[in-house]
Amino acid sequence: MEENKNRKIKGPGPGKLAGIIIMLVILLILNFPKLCAFLSPSQQEAIKLFNETYFGNFMPMKSETGGFDFMRLVALAVMILACWAVYQIIVWIFSNLKFKDHRAETVKGLILNIIRYAVVIFAVIFGLNILGADVLTVIASLGILALIIGFGAQSLIEDMFAGFFILFEGRFYVGDIISVEGFRGTVKSIGIVSTQIEDVGGNVRIINNSNIRTMTNLSNAPSVAVVNVSIAYGADLPKAEEVIRALCEKLPGMYPGLFPKAPRYMGVEQLNESSVDLRVIADVDEAQIYNARRALNRELKLALDEAGIEIPFPQMVVWQGK
Repeated sequence: MEENKNRKIKGPGPGKLAGIIIMLVILLILNFPKLCAFLSPSQQEAIKLFNETYFGNFMPMKSETGGFDFMRLVALAVMILACWAVYQIIVWIFSNLKFKDHRAETVKGLILNIIRYAVVIFAVIFGLNILGADVLTVIASLGILALIIGFGAQSLIEDMFAGFFILFEGRFYVGDIISVEGFRGTVKSIGIVSTQIEDVGGNVRIINNSNIRTMTNLSNAPSVAVVNVSIAYGADLPKAEEVIRALCEKLPGMYPGLFPKAPRYMGVEQLNESSVDLRVIADVDEAQIYNARRALNRELKLALDEAGIEIPFPQMVVWQGK
């Protein structure tokens, strides 16, 4: 929470600024082709004909009185500000809606994502209408182009369908811990096109929904923290087992947030060259599995040291002949 409070509000990035500049250049070319010296007279005439055919009384052109029609520009600015204000209000309302159910949180994020696209589409359509364009004619004339783009955007459509299947099949929700292609993290958001996963180090990976073909949802069932502790061959094995069992009974009281119930001593796991390995497992929340392992290792070390049971470590013996 503190990290989010300290984040500064960023202005539009270089990509957005470049997009705005490109749009302004396009508007300039459409309405004042003669100012573009790099265009040939035939190209200027073709652009003028296209503008008059599909955009009619487009805003930058002269008004009926012969003057520059600034009112269309004002209306456009007011409409954009209104759309932005409405979207910000919706975001504020959604940010104050808190659900304990992960499915409800996921649906909330998806709805907000859809609203974002809807607001942009609404602003574009009504913006063109304010500027005097015949929106239906433009859409009809771009039908073939949209079809061509649709064939080129098959991956985008695939991502959208995959996102809906992820949601409605309940494969995972926002807040779940999943593992995708070796990357383990918490699902931060599920969008129409992509999913964001954040690992324990704060690294965020954005994965296209269609690329999530093999994954493991680690939040579906309690996870198991596994710890092996070694004792020397000369140590008292029954005493070590007694110490470990007694410690397991105490751990839920010592770490109630990590161990909902007592860990279990499983027995002798392996006989190594210089040690006997004993295994202890604990049912824990996946989000706390690493903390649980650290706490279990620490308490096992302290308990065995207190009981005088040796935990071996690699040693090198050097024989020196006379």
